[in-house]
Amino acid sequence: MKTQQQVKTKKAELPESNRLTRDDWLDQAFWAVVAGGFENVKVQSIAEKLKVTRGSFYWHFSDHADLMASLLARWKLQQISLDQKLDSQRSGDPVKDLEDVVDAAFTQAGATLENLRFEQALRSLSHQNAEAAHMLAEIDAERMKLFESKFMAIVKDTKKARDLSVLLYLAIVGSYQALSRPVNPPNIRIYLQTLISTYLVQKMATK
Repeated sequence: MKTQQQVKTKKAELPESNRLTRDDWLDQAFWAVVAGGFENVKVQSIAEKLKVTRGSFYWHFSDHADLMASLLARWKLQQISLDQKLDSQRSGDPVKDLEDVVDAAFTQAGATLENLRFEQALRSLSHQNAEAAHMLAEIDAERMKLFESKFMAIVKDTKKARDLSVLLYLAIVGSYQALSRPVNPPNIRIYLQTLISTYLVQKMATK
């Protein structure tokens, strides 16, 4: 049986590239975006945070552009997976199903609003980056399709479901902007979510 010291020695002998994964680099790139936007993603800075040399980076990515493309692709996959999961949820109560979507939208912002800040940075990037703009258009379309399907189960009217989906999307985007302010009243997230749930979800079920 190997002693603890032998295990530590074995790990120390591993090349840096074997001790880290692509996701380790992508995680640090994500937090770099959260902290300062996409221009803040620098290979040397990430290597320092991971306590490895810059050379380790090239075991996982061909260049900085590959890192950025991989980061965007991972984000897109996460968003699509979440939407598909929410779309497949059918509790038998369409109002609850839509409230679950609203709850997921607020939870998705992240415990420290990290996901919200990443998406805001991505939307800023999309003004100069056609690939990012196209990807965001795809994600927005998927979200709208999800909202429409949930509203349709409540109101049974295609145009009304579409219109309500637009209002819900605007309410969520506006809430994100409010949440991202440097200073906010206490419990602002709960307050905003309750407003949306009360006036855009529950009231629709009584009409």
